[in-house]
Amino acid sequence: MRNIFILCALCFMITRLPAQYPYAIIPEPASMIKTRFDGGNPFILRSSTRIKAPEKYAEQTTYFSESITTQTGIALNGALTLPRNFIIVTEAPEKITMPEMYKITTSQEILRIEIRDKRGYINAIQTVLQLLPLEKVSTAEIETIEITDYPRFSYRGMHLDVVRHIFPVNYIKKYIDYLTFHKFNTFHWHLTDDQGWRIEMKNYPKLNTIGSFRNATLIGHFKDIPAKYDSTRYGGYYTRAEIADIVAYANVRGITIIPEIDIPGHSRAAIAAYPELSTNPDTTWQVATTWGMYNRQNNVLAPKPATFTFLETVFSELMELFPSTYIHIGGDECSKMWWKQDSKTQAFMRENNIKDETALQTYFIEYIANFLQKNNRIAIGWHEINEGDIDTATIVMNWGTEKQAIEAAKKGFRVIQTPGKPFYFDHYQSADLSDSLAIHGYNSLEAVYNFEPIPNAISMAGLGDKIVGGQANVWTEYMGNEKKVDYMIFPRMTALSETLWINPTKKSYTHFLKRLEKQMIPRYQFWNSSYFPKYKQWGIAQTPANK
Repeated sequence: MRNIFILCALCFMITRLPAQYPYAIIPEPASMIKTRFDGGNPFILRSSTRIKAPEKYAEQTTYFSESITTQTGIALNGALTLPRNFIIVTEAPEKITMPEMYKITTSQEILRIEIRDKRGYINAIQTVLQLLPLEKVSTAEIETIEITDYPRFSYRGMHLDVVRHIFPVNYIKKYIDYLTFHKFNTFHWHLTDDQGWRIEMKNYPKLNTIGSFRNATLIGHFKDIPAKYDSTRYGGYYTRAEIADIVAYANVRGITIIPEIDIPGHSRAAIAAYPELSTNPDTTWQVATTWGMYNRQNNVLAPKPATFTFLETVFSELMELFPSTYIHIGGDECSKMWWKQDSKTQAFMRENNIKDETALQTYFIEYIANFLQKNNRIAIGWHEINEGDIDTATIVMNWGTEKQAIEAAKKGFRVIQTPGKPFYFDHYQSADLSDSLAIHGYNSLEAVYNFEPIPNAISMAGLGDKIVGGQANVWTEYMGNEKKVDYMIFPRMTALSETLWINPTKKSYTHFLKRLEKQMIPRYQFWNSSYFPKYKQWGIAQTPANK
């Protein structure tokens, strides 16, 4: 009888959190246990609370303290008016065995965070912020709790296209803050395309004076007949100083920025600045004013010495600015018809034993991938790079279907899943004809949440480890300002964060919606961010948009 009593007492002291527990964490932690030691007295955060962490994480600790103040109004000054009231951060690699893993344990006197790396600390910070009130208070209570958490995938990203529409530095930083809060670790920054060149170049200055500006922008939808354009010069670029500032900002928050320069197609802005790099060097090109250039207007680089010198120089400048191991080189939607029509391109192919234009595309990709590899970097390309015979050291980012993911994995590529359905956040969120303009398609919140990044065919083939993660893409043809970007990403971005974080056996869309409403809708409002409010009305079963 005594043993039964002790067992029951232990069960009382340590219990799994019920669904109605007040802490609604997103993404849902791997384990969340309510403890009742210390008589169940909560940890109380107050201005005298002191954060003690290894000096190597000083920037993250400052970020932690400032984030608490921004959210709650409590400014931690560390004045020890109480005997013990600490947030203690320690490295515990013997217990915290996986990258980005963390453990939070609270008692009456101490909130303890155990980590093995910087990103684990950053992830823990986001969870602590979700345990605190989203309002100005003098003190804040956190019940005695134990959280152990780690991500399912090593690559969890969000993309942003700043070419079709460019956004100010303060919004890029805000976007990075969005990623950090949702426990993403990668920002894929799409910096060049047909409609503009958005990064300052020292050695090719006309990319900024000419290539970064277009003379007009499409009004309305691409499919409208007739197409309409404004007459406003549009553009700009991020200076090297601005990029350095953004990279440093992201680094403190545990976000790796992967820059993208899209080659050998999607290069209209480059050849507008330097026509000698095109298949028609005597032509005066204009930066594209419309969307959808594939097989409609010449936008490819020509294979010639000047082009390869250009590429090496540009990517060298890129590597000076971005410390990321990974560099995105595009490789998608390469219009081969322009190469077929060019006699000099055909002569280059014969001289180099390049059998066809698909192989020429591979030649470009291999050339830059090898150049990056010599500089201790790794290339990422869209799934079209898999059309040729390319080195599997390159990572495939699949924006296509399950078929392309399976093909790449079976060839031995590591794959980042970013399928158009449902991870393109430029697609409609409803079938409501009055909804905000988008490119096409229909990707509901429910579809994002329920997507499984590892296709069954890959699992059955024992290749699940080839899927290293996923991201959502935000192409901004129809996103002319920050509020529209927010409207298109929220709450789908929140669903994606959980899809890439937790074990799929734990997923519950119903439970997710409850946590979304409790934790994130107020958070969007706190951020002064717009969001799509009818997310519950439009689900997988609804009719896709037809616009």
